[in-house]
Amino acid sequence: MNPIFLLWLAGAMAVFLSAATASRAYITSNNILLLVLSLALYCVGNLMMVKLMREGGLGLAISASAIAQLVLINVIAFAVFGERPNTMQLAGVGLGVIAMVLMLLPLEAKS
Repeated sequence: MNPIFLLWLAGAMAVFLSAATASRAYITSNNILLLVLSLALYCVGNLMMVKLMREGGLGLAISASAIAQLVLINVIAFAVFGERPNTMQLAGVGLGVIAMVLMLLPLEAKS
């Protein structure tokens, strides 16, 4: 996998996770500034996704982003907000991880 793609993916994930955390914090506090911050971060994250789509293609960029967000936001929900996913939800996250690993594996050239 292209290192530039992975770097942009990591940056976009940091922005999207910050946006999701700000959204969750807004729900508990009702502070409109948190909502504005969340919306601004989502806009920046989507602009970063354009670069990812150019580097890796639409399918790979969106899929990798969605799965990375799925896993990482569950970690934040568990660690910061005390949410506890049930067994079926954890199985879904596990399948997402397997899917992401399979997508990011390099393809071998056929001769």
